[in-house]
Amino acid sequence: MTLQKLESYTNKEIIKEEAEILTTILEDIAKNLVSPETFDKILELKKLSVSKDYLKLDQIVKELSNEEMTVISRYFAILPLLINISEDVDLAFEINHQNNVGQDYLGKLSSTIREVAETENAQEILEHLNVVPVLTAHPTQVQRKTMLDLTTHIHSLLRQHRDVKAGLMNETKWYNNLRRNIEIMMQTDMIREKKLKVTNEITNVMEYYNSSFLQAVPNLMLEYKRLAKEQGIELQHPKPITMGMWIGGDRDGNPFVTAETLKRSATIQSEVILNYYIQKISSLYRNFSLSTNLSKTSQAVEEMAARSSDTSVFREKEPYRRAFHYIQSKLVQTLLNIKEWSVVGSTVDDRHPVERLLGAHTHQQGVVSDYIGNRISGAIQELAEDRPPYYETVEEFKQDLTLIQESLIENKAEALISGEFAELLEAVEVFGFFLASIDMRQDSSVHEACVAELLKEAGINDHYSDLSEDEKCELLLQELLEDPRILSATHAEKSELLEKELAIFQTARELKDRLGEDVIRQTIISHATSVSDMLELAIMLKEVGLIDKESARVQIVPLFETIEDLDQSEDTMRKYLSLPIAKRWIASKNNYQEIMLGYSDSNKDGGYLSSCWTLYKAQQQLTAIGDEFGVKITFFHGRGGTVGRGGGPTYEAITSQPLRSINDRIRLTEQGEVIGNKYGNKDAAYYNLEMLVSATINRMIAKKKSEKSMSDQYNEIMDQIVNRSYDIYRELVFGNDHFYDYFFESSPIKAISSFNIGSRPAARKTIKEIGGLRAIPWVFSWSQSRVMFPGWYGVGSSFKEFIDADPENIETLRYMYQKWPFFKSLLSNVDMVLSKANMNIAFEYAKLCEEEEVRDIFNIILDEWQLTKDVILQIEGHDELLAENPYLKDSLDYRMPYFNVLNYIQLELIKRQRRGELPADQDKLIHITINGVATGLRNSG
Repeated sequence: MTLQKLESYTNKEIIKEEAEILTTILEDIAKNLVSPETFDKILELKKLSVSKDYLKLDQIVKELSNEEMTVISRYFAILPLLINISEDVDLAFEINHQNNVGQDYLGKLSSTIREVAETENAQEILEHLNVVPVLTAHPTQVQRKTMLDLTTHIHSLLRQHRDVKAGLMNETKWYNNLRRNIEIMMQTDMIREKKLKVTNEITNVMEYYNSSFLQAVPNLMLEYKRLAKEQGIELQHPKPITMGMWIGGDRDGNPFVTAETLKRSATIQSEVILNYYIQKISSLYRNFSLSTNLSKTSQAVEEMAARSSDTSVFREKEPYRRAFHYIQSKLVQTLLNIKEWSVVGSTVDDRHPVERLLGAHTHQQGVVSDYIGNRISGAIQELAEDRPPYYETVEEFKQDLTLIQESLIENKAEALISGEFAELLEAVEVFGFFLASIDMRQDSSVHEACVAELLKEAGINDHYSDLSEDEKCELLLQELLEDPRILSATHAEKSELLEKELAIFQTARELKDRLGEDVIRQTIISHATSVSDMLELAIMLKEVGLIDKESARVQIVPLFETIEDLDQSEDTMRKYLSLPIAKRWIASKNNYQEIMLGYSDSNKDGGYLSSCWTLYKAQQQLTAIGDEFGVKITFFHGRGGTVGRGGGPTYEAITSQPLRSINDRIRLTEQGEVIGNKYGNKDAAYYNLEMLVSATINRMIAKKKSEKSMSDQYNEIMDQIVNRSYDIYRELVFGNDHFYDYFFESSPIKAISSFNIGSRPAARKTIKEIGGLRAIPWVFSWSQSRVMFPGWYGVGSSFKEFIDADPENIETLRYMYQKWPFFKSLLSNVDMVLSKANMNIAFEYAKLCEEEEVRDIFNIILDEWQLTKDVILQIEGHDELLAENPYLKDSLDYRMPYFNVLNYIQLELIKRQRRGELPADQDKLIHITINGVATGLRNSG
């Protein structure tokens, strides 16, 4: 059969039935919380929104009191959330069902591995493949953790609904549990009263590991190896999925990320994975009740059991249990060491606790009495032999598990290695003691300022920043190649910025020494524009011993963000790869060089088409340069949730990348509410990780098939269309004097900037122009006002001009849409964004602008929106949007009427706030509406 998206199999009737149950419960709860008159208004608003009678709806909203808006806003914010949960539950069931019945679907791993098995280098591809979702702290996920927990509880209860229908569960008890959680949700603060700290973001994202990743990743690993084995391919140490993390290490524009937050991020991660191992070992201890009366055990396991402190007479003939107890004890002590190290100091104190007590007493008192000192020293002597063992490295832990595994195999008990034991082995392989690799990131200007200060205080150069690019590179290379000294090892007073940066790099060194090399693998340079940017980072790494002239313990990764930076990236990388020292650094990283591509800033800089096409061409050019220098170029895609920030369906996004642009590895950011949508439960996480792996493999093996890149003719077409799109976009955004005022007056950007949605400021500096605004609030604001501007503006006019130039051009575009994955994905994403826009509501936001000439910007936007819609449908050959995505169309039909109401409430609240009619303590009402609209759109940031 033809492969389809899994979502197309979802049971609309079940979703509808569950949505009705949830709606009924929510209505009943709301009825008890408000007056009969207010409740009647809720029902009337629902009815008017479904019928699209926005004029009457707006009239009712204007008459609502601030108090009425509180509960009504909550109602319409929670309703689409409950419908989302129902859809997620249904998707989870369909995932399991399609796998159980052997049905094919888009991204199914078994089909992908069968296909790759037919290629000549199947073993190499499957062994070296590595896909890395990187969780970031760009949180348009505005819900509190408490709300996320309630969402999880309701999800679990809805999973039981089919059992209730089958009579396998008590319906009354189930219904009461469901109602109780919804009632708590309805009366729980949805919005954070205080702004998140970086440590809060770290803790919040760790919940996704506990709820999904720690189950999904090992299971996917096992299935990956099993499917390969079915095809006659024995894999040794594959890592198709590993995890990445930005929180705690990404300090670009975030002054709250410090050495301490980096350390905290790494140690919290370590604590999470160690607790997981301890729980798994505890379960294995309970299950492995094998007796020496009935089974044999290897000498190595017997020796391990003999070292266990489990001396119960009931365990004398159960060596595996005692061995697991020994392992668990070591893990517990390892965890305690990590906790102590994270709080006390930068190195683990290997002394006995009594020794530490003596040290602490001496430190506090200055002098310790002979009596106390003799007593403590005596205690140390007595307890020296009782010092609890711990694991210094994950390899030691892995070795103990391997000894048990070998004993089972040796004694014909291979079946016992399946299940939890197998999951544990895979988890150790992927997560180590670090869980996820933390990326460090900083702006190139900060590195330059730090290096300039170092060179000045070392007496080398007083005016580094005034040098030309060639002069900078010459000086930096001399320091890296010829001068072994540490520049910061002077008595000169250092600036706060330099002290902070050096401390972060020093902490990175300590973390790698303590938790393993993989805890930090990359350090990324934002706004990289030159070779000197990369060498300046190398200088900073040299200061703490993370790089020398022969090898690098972390990789230097440039981030090319703007259209101009992407256009110049070929020249920058060619010069960098020509440096002998850079070649040695890359060789020490198995000849891989990662490059990060910025979707958000390039979109804000040049519009959707220009961003996508520039990124596409940059990958082609950079891959070719890698081939020229014998280096495997790998890409890190800085994608957001929305199309305007590189989002959209993941499978299509990966399979539409340029041929040969994926060399074994690909990394991509997962941001905001997208994390919850994709990885909120283990079933959804498994499916989305499966899609990532399958899509990557399929794109890698495409070069082995008959598929060829588009001809020069199509490249010329795209260049022509994109150049016009760029000009059209820039003419409005940066060329129209009224656009800045239109954006700030017609959107809730001010409310969003004050929203407690993350630790990072909304802008790197004071917002005085569009260029200084961060991409996230930029895109988020357009989503709230329902324009969805960054995902489509400039598309319609540029394509229309090309079509009008020659009657045959429309057929050329239709052929490109059918045959070229990149082009199809490009237009499909525009189709999706247009379907989520609502220009009637957008017009109401435009009315917030006081001056007519500012409001007139909306007419320009509206004309382009209509033209874009017409052109997209013309090329696709459809009569309506989302014709090829009925699941999303149905989903929006369910949710959209309810969060449309929130837009009108948000508009009225903004008006009252501007008129001074909204008390300060009710400002958060606007935030509730922002939360609800984001929940309804599902990929707004």
